Amino acid sequence: MAEGQIAYHVPRAQGPKITVIGGGNGLSSMLRGLKGYTENLSAVVTVADDGGGSGQLRQDLGMLPPGDIRNCMEALANTEPLMSELLHYRFPEGKLAGQCFGNLFLAALNGMSPSFDVAVRRMSQVLAITGQVLPVTNADVQLEAEFENGTRIVGESRIFQAKKQQDCRIRRVRLLPERPEALPEALTAIREADMLILGPGSLYTSIIPNLLVDGVVESILHSDALKIYVCNVMTEDGETEGYTVSDHIAALFQHGAPGLFDLCLTNSAPIPREIAARYAAEGAEPIRCDLQRCADLGVEVISRPVASVVDGFVRHHSAHLARELILLHAERGMRVAGDRFVKREDAPGSI
Repeated sequence: MAEGQIAYHVPRAQGPKITVIGGGNGLSSMLRGLKGYTENLSAVVTVADDGGGSGQLRQDLGMLPPGDIRNCMEALANTEPLMSELLHYRFPEGKLAGQCFGNLFLAALNGMSPSFDVAVRRMSQVLAITGQVLPVTNADVQLEAEFENGTRIVGESRIFQAKKQQDCRIRRVRLLPERPEALPEALTAIREADMLILGPGSLYTSIIPNLLVDGVVESILHSDALKIYVCNVMTEDGETEGYTVSDHIAALFQHGAPGLFDLCLTNSAPIPREIAARYAAEGAEPIRCDLQRCADLGVEVISRPVASVVDGFVRHHSAHLARELILLHAERGMRVAGDRFVKREDAPGSI
């Protein structure tokens, strides 16, 4: 075997059990890449969203927000291209203007089902998804943010504007009601995983809400899995301005527990100057990696070229991110066998 190569087991059915925890577009993008390596995927997804089309359905129908769940199911779906287009279709006008058909599909199944998780399972069957998508809880929860000046705001969709107005950092977030009961299947997926991945996604509104559900942190701590936090590439305007990698880690430990994970994957691919300048004008920048403070928190930082620019926006590259995560799983002594090679040098050094 040539230097720099690493063997990886071929059959996806025998791939590692990977459980990802979070929400937002970053999570679904990562899932698209990971399903190329293993069929044993579980996504534990937040249900605190109350904005956009999801928020409207939540208000009108009293259901849990479908958006993040639907994105993950689409990422893992094995359907005809026409079905994918249908799920993505947004109505251009009328009372349904801006609403996504996939959300309405899940809303209909929710109306036919005894609980939201059953509706998600039924839609997963229709889409023949790889693995499983699980709401972290069936409870109807709201997200409350408290800022460093003591101001509080309730509602995930209101945090961005409130932070801009308060002009100070978020001190903590919590769920209302606090510590809702976790979906048992979500805790099982965490406990049985070979690799647990937090993120990528919005720190306070996509990742941390999962840690506030009863039993989630305890299940992570008691798991023997390889535990990795995938840090965002850029700071997020209205949420994490000025944050370093260690700031992200410290917030996760504060809301979860110290030692929740001991590896953090960050991006090493450079951001094009013109793209960085546009982000800077909007109050965002590449997240600075302060290695010593991360080490002080007990976390090893691993930097790999996992980002790319898509339509002018910096995003995690689905395939590159999945490959690096699988390599980390292999390099840390987990299950590795077979005759397939994944070469690190194949990964581009720049965007």
